[in-house]
Amino acid sequence: MTNSSRIAIDAMGGDEGLAVMLAGVARARRRFEDMRFILVGDEAAIHDGLKNHPNLTAHSEIVHAPGVVGSSDKPSQAIRRAKTTSMGIAIDMVKQGRAAACVSAGNTGALMAMSKLSLRMIPGIDRPALAGLMPSLGDNDTVVLDLGANTECDSRNLIQFAVMGAAYARTTLDLARPRVALLNIGSEDQKGTETIRDAATALRAAAHLPLEFTGFIEGDKLSRGDVDVIVCDGFSGNIALKTAEGTARFVADLLKRAFRSSVRSKIGFLISRPATELLRHHLDPNNHNGAVFLGLNGLVVKSHGGANEVGVATAIAAAAKMVRDDLTRRIAEDLGDFEKKAA
Repeated sequence: MTNSSRIAIDAMGGDEGLAVMLAGVARARRRFEDMRFILVGDEAAIHDGLKNHPNLTAHSEIVHAPGVVGSSDKPSQAIRRAKTTSMGIAIDMVKQGRAAACVSAGNTGALMAMSKLSLRMIPGIDRPALAGLMPSLGDNDTVVLDLGANTECDSRNLIQFAVMGAAYARTTLDLARPRVALLNIGSEDQKGTETIRDAATALRAAAHLPLEFTGFIEGDKLSRGDVDVIVCDGFSGNIALKTAEGTARFVADLLKRAFRSSVRSKIGFLISRPATELLRHHLDPNNHNGAVFLGLNGLVVKSHGGANEVGVATAIAAAAKMVRDDLTRRIAEDLGDFEKKAA
């Protein structure tokens, strides 16, 4: 068994508890039969939980962690307890080389702070960016970053995010030359802040990179599928993500209310059920779960705290694919090419 096939799981993180995390790991193992797992957390509780997943036992190693990072813990508090918490120890498995990636559904701020401190940045990258997938009307999901790791960014940060996001799209979406755009208040060249315009100028000149810079994109076109990667600061990205998730729930709840309004509507629901099931599947965040901190010297994937077992498995699958495609190396190479040409 090689360490490149191991993923460390923060088994105690997340809102749904250990049972859901283990169910998600078991589901992921069925898809990636050669993958092995390091389950970090309360050893006795994990042993007890594995009784419901006997096929997972032979593919897992348990590492005891007496502490847990709480959802309300400040990053500074989490860092001080890193050596005793399931999140901190899972990240350390990556640092030591015992695991190729870490997956956690715990406190996002603490996860970012501990990951950055423990794994450090890829040379040339100033800040990590949280990148995730957003459903679209195109042939594939859309990569969006930063989703909240950096509330304020300069043009250099945005350029680095674009390079990292394109590498992520090439790996996760199997795209040879992803289309990249900057989120802005208009599509015209003169729109937006000086920071965004400066980043656009640099990206237009980077024709040697394996990406196609398409300019600016507005918020109402996030899900059109016109681009593959959308780049923004973490403040705007987090608002965009939460707005999209809220809109998806709004549409789903509105459809439920409409179909329950009368007998005729209920009959209509039965007739249109295949279409509504497809819509539900497409909008379900569990099917797009797993955001990654790009720019670190190691892979750390953030699962949504409220993810069910399908969502946890989706996040683990994303981590497994990034490991196999050596995403960290790709980012380092692309950034090196950009800076070499820009010098």
